[in-house]
Amino acid sequence: MSVMGTRVQRREDPLFLTGGARYTADLNEPLLEGALHAHFVRSTIAHARITELDVSEARQAPGIVAVFTAADIAAAGNLGPAPVALPGMVPDILARPWLATDVVRFVGEAIAVIIAETAAAAEDASELVIVDFDPLDVAVDPVFDATDQVILHPEHGSNIALEVPFGYTEELFDGCEVVVTRDLVNQRVAVAPLEPRGLAVVWHEGRVIVWSSTQAPHSVKGKIAGVYELEPEQVHVIAPAFGGGFGAKINLQTDEMLLPWVARTVNRPVRWAESRSESMVSMPHGRGQVHKIEIGGSRDGTVEAYRLTVLQDVGAYPGMGTFLPFMTRTMAPGTYTIPKIECNVKSVMTNTTPIEAYRGAGRPEATAAIERAFDLFAVEIGMDPVELRRRNLIAADQFPYTTPTGAVYDCGDYAAALDAALAEADYEGLRGEQAARRAAGDPIQLGIGVAVYVEITAGPAGNQGEFAKVVLDNKGGLTVYTGSSSHGQGHNTAWAMLASDLTGIAMENI
Repeated sequence: MSVMGTRVQRREDPLFLTGGARYTADLNEPLLEGALHAHFVRSTIAHARITELDVSEARQAPGIVAVFTAADIAAAGNLGPAPVALPGMVPDILARPWLATDVVRFVGEAIAVIIAETAAAAEDASELVIVDFDPLDVAVDPVFDATDQVILHPEHGSNIALEVPFGYTEELFDGCEVVVTRDLVNQRVAVAPLEPRGLAVVWHEGRVIVWSSTQAPHSVKGKIAGVYELEPEQVHVIAPAFGGGFGAKINLQTDEMLLPWVARTVNRPVRWAESRSESMVSMPHGRGQVHKIEIGGSRDGTVEAYRLTVLQDVGAYPGMGTFLPFMTRTMAPGTYTIPKIECNVKSVMTNTTPIEAYRGAGRPEATAAIERAFDLFAVEIGMDPVELRRRNLIAADQFPYTTPTGAVYDCGDYAAALDAALAEADYEGLRGEQAARRAAGDPIQLGIGVAVYVEITAGPAGNQGEFAKVVLDNKGGLTVYTGSSSHGQGHNTAWAMLASDLTGIAMENI
């Protein structure tokens, strides 16, 4: 009998439940013995010129080894400019600096980094740094920012980081009996994992070793190798136990990528653990889209056309968030056979924390938009929202199905899935209870939400390869090596189940 489909005990859990797991902040590796601690001084204002930055008193504080500002990095001359997050897609002048120089553009932007013998000494010294600001007008609303009345990067001349008009036709809704239009906000969110960001760095025997709380150690390795002009074998990245990332820990940010330079400059290991309050403003945020939805069709419930216009807030510096609307466009039709679809996107900079991936990265935003559009259309024509959805779902015999936005859906039976969910929830009973409460004027009313959801998983892989190795020992045990990093999915258990199913070797011997 195959182990697949059976209930097994997760192999990862004993360490997590007993406190035996070691997170980045807990590491006691021999190579990190005597490590210094980093603490970033961050902007407390969203948009301002820095008129004075005085770190002299902080440098004299007890336990302080070094204090670095942008001027110190420039004077050292051995670290190039911070890399552009999206080379070829946004101009180099929009790259986020290693540390703020003349202007800060969001609350949480790093201005200086303090290196001390203890974390407490570094944090105490940060209170001695004097920063004088000349406040500038602040722009935090992407709709306003798109007007360029307050420009964040004057050298760029606009707050538009990226605009991709996929097409707009005036006649899209010609022939539709009903057209419903509504503006929606898919609000910005803070990611807030249980474990904030963390990094530990040491240069050892000609290479840099980095422990990182990361979802993508291969990406960390590539970024550090590129920034520090190292060969791949000169960079060793280790991902310890992981306390959540949800997308925001896919990419290293500039403050994290600066730490290898710091460790090399002070010639000692350096470690950094982000505080909770620091994480709320400096760790990338998610979502942040403004939608204009337009949906048209007939009063019999046939949806004939849909237009989604996306305004993406990317924060103060363009990064992965700039690209998220591409994924939103891909999933714009949801599970429905809508013949005509248009989706145009614009990514706008604001004086806020930069936005990157979070829990689906642009795709749940598309679902929120199309499902809300269907609800509004159902209200307009007086039809049950479930019935409207059922009439427009892609049928099981239409797969593989190519949507108007170019996505290929391989298989599915959306109607059967919807019916199963309705039966499990007793949808008819809920509607009856809802009607009864309304008729009785019950002060506690009942709301019912419906959504039919499909999502492309991950993005284009291109020609990237992957590593795997399986070793059978002389006692019949199996060791499986994989290039896939676990950050909460339970790979140790899942991979062992797969290997057991394929080889017949018991999970406890894998």
